Amino acid sequence: MQSSAGARAFQNARLQKKLKKQADAIIPAAASAYGQGRYAECEALCRQIVQAVPDHFDATHLLGLSVQQGGRLEEAQQLLERAIAIDPRSHEAQSNLATVYVVLQKLEAARACQERAIALKPNFTPALVGLGNTLLQMNLPGQAIDIYDRAIKLKPDYADALCNRGVAELALYRFDRARESFDRALLFQPRHVEALIGKGMVSIELKRYDEAEAALAAAFAIKPDSAKILAQRGRLNSALSRLEQAAADFDAALALSPRFELALRGKAEVSLSLGNTAQAILACTTLLEQNPRSTIALALLSSCLANQGEIASAIEHLDAALAISPDPDLMARKIYFLDFLPDADFTIQQATRRSWGEAIGAGVPQRTLASRQLDPDRRIVIGYVSAEFWYHSAAFGLLPVLRHHDHASFEVVCYSCSPTKDAITAEFRSAADVWVDAWQMFDDELADRIEADKVDILIDVSGHSSGNRLQVFARKPAPIQVTGFGHATGTGLRTMDYVLADPVFIPQSARHLLTEKVYDLPCLITIDPILDVPPSELPMLRNGYVTFGVFNRVNKISDEAIRVWSNVMREVAGSKIIIKHTLLDDALVRDGLLARFVAHGIAEERITCLGSSERADHLRAFALVDISLDPFPQNGGVSTWESLYAGVPVVAKLGHGASSRAGGSIVAAVGLDDWVAEDDAGYAAIACQFAAQPALLAQLRAELPARIAASAAGNVETYTRRVEEGYRKFWRDYCAAALESGEIA
Repeated sequence: MQSSAGARAFQNARLQKKLKKQADAIIPAAASAYGQGRYAECEALCRQIVQAVPDHFDATHLLGLSVQQGGRLEEAQQLLERAIAIDPRSHEAQSNLATVYVVLQKLEAARACQERAIALKPNFTPALVGLGNTLLQMNLPGQAIDIYDRAIKLKPDYADALCNRGVAELALYRFDRARESFDRALLFQPRHVEALIGKGMVSIELKRYDEAEAALAAAFAIKPDSAKILAQRGRLNSALSRLEQAAADFDAALALSPRFELALRGKAEVSLSLGNTAQAILACTTLLEQNPRSTIALALLSSCLANQGEIASAIEHLDAALAISPDPDLMARKIYFLDFLPDADFTIQQATRRSWGEAIGAGVPQRTLASRQLDPDRRIVIGYVSAEFWYHSAAFGLLPVLRHHDHASFEVVCYSCSPTKDAITAEFRSAADVWVDAWQMFDDELADRIEADKVDILIDVSGHSSGNRLQVFARKPAPIQVTGFGHATGTGLRTMDYVLADPVFIPQSARHLLTEKVYDLPCLITIDPILDVPPSELPMLRNGYVTFGVFNRVNKISDEAIRVWSNVMREVAGSKIIIKHTLLDDALVRDGLLARFVAHGIAEERITCLGSSERADHLRAFALVDISLDPFPQNGGVSTWESLYAGVPVVAKLGHGASSRAGGSIVAAVGLDDWVAEDDAGYAAIACQFAAQPALLAQLRAELPARIAASAAGNVETYTRRVEEGYRKFWRDYCAAALESGEIA
């Protein structure tokens, strides 16, 4: 028996040796097939070997790789794990198994395999780069960079390692170092698509848009069917305010990859800017389906809701985003939205601003400014920082002041923080002594420029609205800092010295709540006289009914305002209302607004919605209106002035926060105090009272432009002198305080 068993063992050994010899002869053919991309042929040869020799490492390993190429990842995982069981010291098998684990998102397992591969062969660069990539996916970019550096030290021309190091540096906001990594990768491999994309991305972050455009164009020429390249080009076009081109890029990216996060985000942002709320909501919803904790998606959906006037819901979504990530930009957005809530009074508004100011100001070092000539009567350098030097409501409030500045007493420097340029931009530019395109400057860079320009008084025009540069003001690059004209509701920054307002807009009883001192103007804003709109007859005389008008942003039209307006329309028999705003071209927004009126019993046929138009046509549309209704709690500003210049009086109501007192401020400033109410009942009573007085309305229609011109608020030269008196006072007070403290001029 023993002899027979021994003979069988001997025969089996001889057979195994023969089979192994045969297998070893087949393996080169299998390896060659794999190398030439003939994966099915390689798989067939390897299966033939492992059937005969189950523990054949090379065949098992190669079979796993072939199966992986066929997309059968779970089977590939099993085969590669089997290969490692046969030969645990194969660094290549460990590294290849890690690649499969990464695709299956088993990142901890991948990391362990890659670390074993490196332990087996410390200079095995593919495993080093693979480990770096895994760490990057695990959101450990700092550790990834250390590993990439080891690979690059071993192989200085390793383009993939250089490129991926750039990606990790981008994740850590090390933009200059990332740019160097991408450039070095391209030095060794000029057609490295990922490095070109990376260079485009970092150039967008660095606001080097020409470089970004060139890099992305080169990448697109190599790989025109890349959703990633299209989405990045969309980002670039969006940054350059080329919104239609950006929308086309994001659509093309989504056609290739319908759930690509970056393209969905871009689609939502551009759709919002172009007034297509439905498309923006769809993109946000898709983003949240993929990642319910996406702060970007929540914030964008918040803006969609705000566009429809659903401010409370908008703030709820912002709060959900802030609970995930206390982002300063989201905090600022909430500050802006709070002004639209009826319950947000001065106490709430200023406490929120103060919290933001402490959060931002605490982490930003203030500048130590060089001493300057402390002559209270010398020419003062005034710097205006704005993202609204173009066709924008804030521009209409600032441009008349710049046009009428006394340049002998004031040097005017404009820091333009938006890429948007139009005919209004040209007017601002011609009104400035110095023009600085600051939209590509980072905060420190802009602060450096302001300091170098020796600005004495720096004016913030944007407040907490989109595009603001309040973090520059937190650095205090000028000795005196003021907020006004655009969104003058207070900033919460300790480094902001003054806010330009008026006694109605910010009453004495609320001023202790602001971080800034209040300087009173005749009115919070003025605008240039509107002289090119012909006088019109009172519409009710020819129509036989009263037409109310609301020419304001839809997000200012609160449920409370619609309730009061609906009560007025029920009281004023046969009355109609015209609502005009660009977003009313959006069917979703328009239908939603109409539904809100219908819910209060106002039939659709009594409501006319008008959308976008040229400004001249917009102003002529006031000829259709008898009485304008100021929205609340967020009032109109420039729209109120436009209505008054057209001879159409405005019913206003004084609320409990600055933003809810702007309309009353303007209306009272031109002598129409009896058109300003203290509450809802008073507001409705005023509208109904004057709706029954066509003779008085006709008289006002004829007289209002002259009344405006005679007022300190409407006479832009008088208004500008008052602004300049404020600037001179600020400077004299500063000089006196500096001399008293011993500062040397």
